[in-house]
Amino acid sequence: MSIKRTALAHWEGSGAEGTGTLTTPMSRFMDNHPYSFKARFKNEDGSLGTNPEELIVAAHAGCYAMKLSFVLGGLGFTPEALDVKGTLHMNEGVIETIHLAVEAKVPGISDEQFLAATTDAKENCPVSKVLNAAISLEARLV
Repeated sequence: MSIKRTALAHWEGSGAEGTGTLTTPMSRFMDNHPYSFKARFKNEDGSLGTNPEELIVAAHAGCYAMKLSFVLGGLGFTPEALDVKGTLHMNEGVIETIHLAVEAKVPGISDEQFLAATTDAKENCPVSKVLNAAISLEARLV
């Protein structure tokens, strides 16, 4: 199966003082959503916005949750809930690490099966494969 997605970025002004918008034309999830350098830290005017790092870690957490659901399904388990928190660390302009913490409710699965599934999903979700950062994982059945 082949998937093609498009996102549009518009930017005006300098890197530090400028602002931009992001649009995802197909889903319209983002429709001229603001982003800026200031939004990486804190918008002084309190306005909403995002930044590329937040979008990357959101995409990674979402991709991981979906991949884990598929891996669990392949083992004969259907998760009742998968909650994934992604934390990205950037230093000196380089994304160094992403930590994924998953809490899952999966009836009937053993700890060993669950840990193997979480590791498989971490290594094989499409976003993990494209990132050039150390990816750590913490997994807990609830």
